[in-house]
Amino acid sequence: MLKVGLAEQLIHTRYAPTMAVQAGYLTAVTARLDSFWIPDHLNSLFPRSVMTPKYVGAARLAPRADAWLEPWTVLGSLVARNRLGRLRLGTGVTDVSRRNPAVTAQAAATLHLLTRGRAILGIGTGEREGNEPYGVDWSRPVARFEEAMATIRALWSSNGELITRDSPFFPLHNAIFDLPPYRGKWPEIWIAAHGPRMLRATGRYADAWFPVLTLQPKDYAAGLAAIRTAASDAGRDPLSITAAKWVNVITGASRGEVDEVLGSDVMKAVALCIPGQAWTRHGVSHPLGDDFTGLQDIIPQTLDEQTVLSTEVPPSLLKEFALTGTPDEILDQAAEWRDHGMTYPVVLNASGLQPSLRRGIATTLPLLKVLRGLRRL
Repeated sequence: MLKVGLAEQLIHTRYAPTMAVQAGYLTAVTARLDSFWIPDHLNSLFPRSVMTPKYVGAARLAPRADAWLEPWTVLGSLVARNRLGRLRLGTGVTDVSRRNPAVTAQAAATLHLLTRGRAILGIGTGEREGNEPYGVDWSRPVARFEEAMATIRALWSSNGELITRDSPFFPLHNAIFDLPPYRGKWPEIWIAAHGPRMLRATGRYADAWFPVLTLQPKDYAAGLAAIRTAASDAGRDPLSITAAKWVNVITGASRGEVDEVLGSDVMKAVALCIPGQAWTRHGVSHPLGDDFTGLQDIIPQTLDEQTVLSTEVPPSLLKEFALTGTPDEILDQAAEWRDHGMTYPVVLNASGLQPSLRRGIATTLPLLKVLRGLRRL
């Protein structure tokens, strides 16, 4: 049986700041899932020029596309306000550039203590859009990531002793970290890794692999093999690393409804976050270039409506970005990922990215069927 998590967007909603988050948390409890996740962004990854009621029904509930809440504060609020369930709580994912790793180590350790051992630190290099526009250096993101991970591990293992550590990015000079672990255990670290160097870092440091844009099952299997080799080379048990994955789901009452969503204008904005090499595989060029990395390098707030809507997107490309269809069809697709090594999907319901608010809300029922079915795979 798979373990299953549910993710929810952290966008501010019209009637209550955390309305979407609270609804997602209760859905995860109702479906008896294992974990609940929220992302860490300063703003949306999708162009605000089309995240409007004209194209997205849900924009009537969340009219400010870039009004994103801070994740660690929200997770603390969830702990305080909800006594239902014993879900593990994670970030999907925090990045290492906007926050000094000592601050991230403190936030994760604090949540771990408050939740009695249920915190997960999802972490990665981050994206250009959350760094460069705010004056944060975006050069050498992978090298910065490796140093951040070494710093977090050093702080957590210091036992309150003073630490001095050389680093080109995060040097420590008589630093101290004295928060205790919960019953001898620190939060698990789940790394969002895609390239070869990040896969090796995952093998050295991670408790789980948590990719976002691994678009084909065969690539997932190859990445998992590389991680386990790196873990073995580092003297770790390769099988101790959980094979997780961020899974976007677009579902509905019928295949026709789902195909209508996939053909909508807003999906052109979504497709811009897919790397150029995937577009090439489907016989077309990414509008921002064949070498464009998609999610990692997009600056969505600079893209106007005309630029986004002029994009021609093959439906087959979107079906790589997400599991799509009725619940039974999605479960068949998920089984293929399971057969290639995935044991822990974290599901984001992307079905709300469509013109109809009513249909978007109505996808909660087929989503529940998907979540319950995943637990039985």
